Amino acid sequence: MTPEPAAPPVPPPVSVVGIGADGWSGLPDASRSALIGAQVLIGGERQLGLLPPQCAGRRVAWPSPLRPAVPGLLAAHAGSRIAVLASGDPMFYGIGRALTEVLGADGLRVLPHPSSVSYACARLCWPLEDTEVVTLVGRPAARLAAALHDGRRLLVLSADAGTPAVVAALLREHGFGPSTLRVLEQLGGESEASTEGTADTWAHPPSDPLNVIAVECRRAPGTPHLGAAPGLPDDAYEHDGQLTKRHIRAATLGALAPAPGELLWDVGGGSGSVAIEWMRVHPSCRAISVERDPVRAERITRNAGRLGVPALRVVSGGAPDGLAGLPVPDAVFIGGGLTVPGLLDACWEALPDGGRLVANTVTLESEAVLTEWYRRHGGELVRLAVAHAVPVGGFTGWRQAMPVTQWSVRKTSAGTSAGSAAHTRTENSGHSGDNR
Repeated sequence: MTPEPAAPPVPPPVSVVGIGADGWSGLPDASRSALIGAQVLIGGERQLGLLPPQCAGRRVAWPSPLRPAVPGLLAAHAGSRIAVLASGDPMFYGIGRALTEVLGADGLRVLPHPSSVSYACARLCWPLEDTEVVTLVGRPAARLAAALHDGRRLLVLSADAGTPAVVAALLREHGFGPSTLRVLEQLGGESEASTEGTADTWAHPPSDPLNVIAVECRRAPGTPHLGAAPGLPDDAYEHDGQLTKRHIRAATLGALAPAPGELLWDVGGGSGSVAIEWMRVHPSCRAISVERDPVRAERITRNAGRLGVPALRVVSGGAPDGLAGLPVPDAVFIGGGLTVPGLLDACWEALPDGGRLVANTVTLESEAVLTEWYRRHGGELVRLAVAHAVPVGGFTGWRQAMPVTQWSVRKTSAGTSAGSAAHTRTENSGHSGDNR
C-alpha cells in the first residue's frame, strides 16, 4: 500500500515585535529572543537601526508604499524565521493589521510594547478610556474636524514633524483656537521632550517627527455648536438650495439607522448632508454619494472635508448607471429621481438581505411610485411636515414647509419589515439633489 504523502511543514509564525523610542533596552526578554533568533528582520530604517549586532538576521527595510508590499515581501522570505518590527503596540494603528489580513491570526506571534498613546496618557494623567485617538498617519488632517467638541481631550498621532502646525491651523480654522496643544516627542526614550501652547498662538518650529499631539478642545466664543448627533445646523453646509433641512435630516438618519462599519449609498447627493452625517455617527461608517451635477459633486467633497469626513466617496454621474460596480451597501437613501426608469429597481436589487432603503419625495408623481412599492414590499409609508414660526405683521405665525412622503423598508428573504419613520427631501427634476 502506497503511503500517503507527508503534509507540507507548517511555516513558523511571524514574530511581530513592538519597539519604542527606548529601543533595545526597553524590550522584555521574549521580544529580545524573537529578534535574536530571527533569520529575517523586517522594519523601518529607524527601527532596524535600534537593534544591536547580536540580532544577526538579514535586515530588510519596508519599501514605500508599505501596504501593497506586505504580501510579496512575506512570500519572498517564506520558510524563514521572520521578525517584523513595529512602533509600540503593533495592533494599535500598526502593521499588525496588515499582517493579520495576509497571514491570519495563527500565522503571527505578537509581542507588544506600550503604545505612544499609553505613554502620553501616563505623562498627562489622562484616563485612556476618556481620551479619543485620531490618527493622521497616511490620512488627511481634515478628519480631525469631526472630533472637535468643547471640553474633549484628543490624542493625535502625527504623520511627521510638521503635523503639530497643521493641527494648530485646523483648530483655528474651525473656531477652536483657544485649545491647548502639547506635543510629546520621543515618548519613553532618553530624548523625551514636550512643547506646549495654544492653537491661536502656535509658532513652534517643527522638531522631532516621532511625536503625539495632545489637544484639550476649547471652542472660541461665537463658534457654531456642531453636535455629534444627526441634524447639524443648515448653515454648516455650503449649498445651492438642494439641502435636506436639519429636522428632516435628523429623522432621515434615524430611519437609515447607521451602525459602525456600515456603508450607505446616498443617491442624488445634492449637498451631501445625509452621507456626511451618516459618516459622523462613527469613524468606521462609510458612504458613497452619487451626484450627476459635477458642480454639486465638488461641493459635496468640500462639505465632507470641512465637517471631518474627507473619506466620503463622491461618484460624479447619473443613476442608475452610476451605481454599477459600487460595493454592496448596507443602506440606501434616495433623495431624488424616483421617477427615473430603473433607479429604484437598481437600488433594491443592490441591497443584501437585511439592508435598509429610505426614499423621500414631495411630488405626487414620485409619491405614486413609493405607494406602489409600499403595496408590493411593505415597510412604512409616512407623510411628514415641518412648520416654522415667522413674523406676520406685528405678530408671529406658522409657515408650513412642503409636506414630505417617505418610504422606509428593510429587505428580507421572507418579505419586508417596517422601518422607522423619518423625514424627506424635496425632489427636483431628474435624480440630482439633496432634497428638502
